[in-house]
Amino acid sequence: MKTYVAVPVAEQEKSYDYNPAWEPGPCVCFGVCCCCAALRPRYKRLVDNIFPEDPKDGLVKADMEKLTFYAVSAPEKLDRIGAYLAERLSRDVVRHRYGYVFIAMEALDQLLMACHSQSIKPFVESFLHMVAKLLESGEPKLQVLGTNSFVKFANIEEDTPSYHRRYDFFVSRFSAMCHSCHNDPEIRNEIRIAGIRGIQGVVRKTVNDELQATIWEPQHMDKIVPSLLFNMQKIEDVDSRIGPPSSPTGGDKEENPAVLAENCFRELLGRATYGNMNNAVRPVFALQSQLTNQVVDHSCTAQYSHHVIQEILGHLDSCKRASPRVRAGIIQVLLEAVAIAAKGSIGKFD
Repeated sequence: MKTYVAVPVAEQEKSYDYNPAWEPGPCVCFGVCCCCAALRPRYKRLVDNIFPEDPKDGLVKADMEKLTFYAVSAPEKLDRIGAYLAERLSRDVVRHRYGYVFIAMEALDQLLMACHSQSIKPFVESFLHMVAKLLESGEPKLQVLGTNSFVKFANIEEDTPSYHRRYDFFVSRFSAMCHSCHNDPEIRNEIRIAGIRGIQGVVRKTVNDELQATIWEPQHMDKIVPSLLFNMQKIEDVDSRIGPPSSPTGGDKEENPAVLAENCFRELLGRATYGNMNNAVRPVFALQSQLTNQVVDHSCTAQYSHHVIQEILGHLDSCKRASPRVRAGIIQVLLEAVAIAAKGSIGKFD
């Protein structure tokens, strides 16, 4: 039996037993890597191909078309595609590779629009997970990016109801964004607008889903309504200093948090039903502000205006120990509410 002893390479070359063929060349490792890459699932290879070497080049459109065609042809792979994209996005967020994060969200938006007619429930879970990651980040541009994607998703009508999907986190996060106190006024304005648009998206996504009636529960309305009123208050502050406001243009409506919040609040009250109106109006009276007049004007235009009057009467009873000025303000609001409701009454009073 032969015994082998470790010999330095320099001495091996002098040994008659040394055979250079015994040492593997670099091509062996390269071949193994190529083999492993070929064994990767197809959906992962298609996802990897949409990311360029330099994120400044943007999404690789040709490969994105291949991925979209694959997802449409094999919808059962959508959940795996979404999970893998979520894995890549989470890694890029941690590493601050924001260029790739924007590319991943662009790909997600395109997949949602292309595959929304099919069963996308598993894919949506990955999508919402990624949006939540962006909203949790401290980067304003990522928060705005996540909000824009969520709004696009909210406008998609799904064929099948979502039994277990909840939007509690998004209500809390968007409401917090409405109260942004960023040092830069422009960024603060941008974050607040994103928060309002996010709330509007949650309302639109859930209000027509009978399984998502929880959006009207007090714990959600107590976050949504004050957040909208906080931004609407800016209209009142400005009006008290400079007089009647000029009618905002289309561009101003998109850039002004106050106007956007007012439109969102009108839409919220307009979608409220008989059993939901009280929860939507009740948080208003906790503010003890003249803004209540404007809110009553919005809510009393709906067909359930008598709910508002009942809430005002209840609020007046609860303020028995309040100052005369506060009670007088509540009574003034009650008079305006009655006058508005009377305009829609049928019949004639003698």
